[in-house]
Amino acid sequence: MLEKQFLIRHDSDRKSDVVMINTCGFIGDAQEESIDTILEYAELRKQNKISKLYVMGCLSQRFRKELQEEIHEVDAWYGVESVDKVAVDILKEDVPCGFVTQRVLSTPSHYAYLKISEGCNRRCAFCAIPLIRGSHVSVPMDKLLEEAQMLAKKGVKELILIAQDLTYYGIDLDGKSHIVELVKELCKIDGFEWIRLHYGYPLGFPNELLDLMRENPKLCHYIDLPLQRVTTSILKRMRRGVDREQTIGFVENVRKHVPDIAFRTTFIVGFPGETEADFEELCQFVRDMRFERAGVFAYSPEEGTPAYEMEDDVPDEVKQERVDRLMAIQQDISLEINGMRVGKTERVLIDRLEGDYYIARSQYDSPEVDDEILISADNELEIGKFYQVKITQADYFDCYAEIVGN
Repeated sequence: MLEKQFLIRHDSDRKSDVVMINTCGFIGDAQEESIDTILEYAELRKQNKISKLYVMGCLSQRFRKELQEEIHEVDAWYGVESVDKVAVDILKEDVPCGFVTQRVLSTPSHYAYLKISEGCNRRCAFCAIPLIRGSHVSVPMDKLLEEAQMLAKKGVKELILIAQDLTYYGIDLDGKSHIVELVKELCKIDGFEWIRLHYGYPLGFPNELLDLMRENPKLCHYIDLPLQRVTTSILKRMRRGVDREQTIGFVENVRKHVPDIAFRTTFIVGFPGETEADFEELCQFVRDMRFERAGVFAYSPEEGTPAYEMEDDVPDEVKQERVDRLMAIQQDISLEINGMRVGKTERVLIDRLEGDYYIARSQYDSPEVDDEILISADNELEIGKFYQVKITQADYFDCYAEIVGN
């Protein structure tokens, strides 16, 4: 039995004595944010305002040697698969078998993420994930169902499936995708009222999963699937495995199977060789497809990826200007779509109380990245509970609503 006790804070206000920084090494902006955070706490460590500083995660996995040489205030650096070692080093004693893998929620208690696989086999030219996380490895279904059962017993109402590529689940185990089978089994678990899907891939996405989404009330009519581009020549250089016609056909097929789906996607602008005509083609694609949710990132060359060897020939200022232009188009689309919700009744989940409003989400919105629905705090509502609301006002990325029932 462990005798030491630790109070764990997430995103703390610097009152912690031991600090653990979990880093991201996926794109340049995330790397910069991670390094800035490390340097901030390294200064506190230097001033003896904290006693220990540990760094783990993707950036540490990828650039550990270089970071160790430059930042000496960090007590230890860990990669992405060092949880057991971290616990032993911090606790300074043997850890009981299974202790490290006990799930502690860092999210609000009413929703949780379930990671169904690690790594990726797609090998897109711009992506560093295979360098950091390795090839695709599916978590065995029995372990996922066991973890999901545990989360349901803890009171989780919304389960969010995540992976680098949901659609590849199970292929590494026996050559066949088992994502539909997994989702069906998860839908059988009592307690979950919403199940949400994050990070699919257009190639090989099963229609059966879309049919299940349309037919099973537990599955949110929501999909997060990065398309990245639409121009065939760029998709080829990106090694995406699809062309323009397949990309458009995929989006149309998704909407055919689930007409009211909220389609979230992301795009990369400024990829090597991108012309103004290529960018305009992407803009028109976004106007035509009218995605409910979309994010835009400026391309950053990642060392070790195939695209790193390509000439980064789009100036940074042009990349940012294109990010802004495409997001402006998406912003107008978002306002129009939200405006169509005014007067409609939707079922929402209350996430938190913030100032004068309760912050809620519909099935069409994922936590932290999508639209929120604001309800006056004059109501006495329960966090983590579902309510029926009427949308009364729409903004670019939020809506306002009033309670009409439980």
